[in-house]
Amino acid sequence: MSHVDASPSSTKPPAAGSWPAHGWVGLGLILVSWPLNWLLPGLRSHLLFFPLWLGYILTVDAVVLRRSGSSLLRRSPADLARLFLVSVPVWWLFEALNLRLRNWEYPGSEHFGPQAYFLLSSIAYSTVIPAVFETAELLATLPWSERLNAGRPFAAGRRLRLGLFGIGAAMLASLLAWPRIFYPFAWLSLLFLFDPLAHAIGRPSLLAHLEAGRRRPLLMLALGALVCGFFWELWNYHAYPKWTYNVPGLDFAHLFEMPLPGYLGYLPFGLELYPFTHLLLPRPPALRL
Repeated sequence: MSHVDASPSSTKPPAAGSWPAHGWVGLGLILVSWPLNWLLPGLRSHLLFFPLWLGYILTVDAVVLRRSGSSLLRRSPADLARLFLVSVPVWWLFEALNLRLRNWEYPGSEHFGPQAYFLLSSIAYSTVIPAVFETAELLATLPWSERLNAGRPFAAGRRLRLGLFGIGAAMLASLLAWPRIFYPFAWLSLLFLFDPLAHAIGRPSLLAHLEAGRRRPLLMLALGALVCGFFWELWNYHAYPKWTYNVPGLDFAHLFEMPLPGYLGYLPFGLELYPFTHLLLPRPPALRL
């Protein structure tokens, strides 16, 4: 079974010059939370990360609505809420991998007990998938992107799925065995493991899009994560608590805390989020990619 993200709506776009009310809320959250997150003394980011990124999500959703006449929040507030929920276990999976990799750490987290740390971290992690998917939807409104949905279809049969799954398993085993060498596989192995699985059981998958000749969802998700990555690193730079990196062999040419080569990891990360989401949710969210 393949899956096609929701087709364009017949709803007329808002009148020229209008701006949705939730867009004003989003801009307000950013304008208040960003300066406070950078300028307040002492611990503050554990309280400001969520409103800052909620502001980003609402603002991007408003831009999508203004450009296309439809948006995820307008189509299905419940679907958007479910993305917040599913985002929490997905990012905790990467935190579990980092117990072995030790590629990032959180200065300031030592001030919190285990229960408070888990709760505050989970609230922050809930914004990851909504931010990436909203940004991907925004990029999909660009006129040139439609050409990417006219590619040549190909068959993603059982042999290909097994091959990709085997590559993912080998990558995961390698990064767990030799984390200082194969740590980049953290951003590829899970994609190769979970997207073929989603495809095999009839859940929405990137392979299904490629089978139908649709390349746009892949590029939009990858670029959406890269755009979010820029803002994650920007807003983290003067935050506290914050995250810092230990990236063997690539610890140079930093843009904020992240070494420039590290930004490449955001591209497959955006792709990984798609099968994760559709494997965990009981029904597909109303995305338009």
